[in-house]
Amino acid sequence: MVPEINYWAVLLATASSMLVGSIWYAPKVFGTRWSKLANVDMDRPGSSATMAIITTVIVSFITAWVLAGASAIAWHFYGGLFFWGAIITAVTLWAGFTAARFITHDAFEGRPTALTTMNIAHELVTVVVMAVLIGVWPPALG
Repeated sequence: MVPEINYWAVLLATASSMLVGSIWYAPKVFGTRWSKLANVDMDRPGSSATMAIITTVIVSFITAWVLAGASAIAWHFYGGLFFWGAIITAVTLWAGFTAARFITHDAFEGRPTALTTMNIAHELVTVVVMAVLIGVWPPALG
């Protein structure tokens, strides 16, 4: 079975990732604290972030696409409202993959717990916003 995917919702979810990141890592939100914890120079030239931004767009699209497909599969399996299925799927995938892997890698790399917490919280907000957009616009079921 190939899951039904609403690609307009996936594109909006991809864009939402960029918006969430722009707000989350703004200097007046968490950007200043994050840059100190992660040892990132916020005064470097903007051109040095070009590849990181391109990578983020591609990876965000893949995340939104997988979330949309997994939400459709979960919805077919469990039934109920597509919206809540998307939210539950997002939080479950975040906990089981994103948060768990961040915690493991950061522990081995000796990163500060505050940085790990900030980054996994950002990822949770990102996937929940994606799930809301995907959940509001379910695939057209034929």
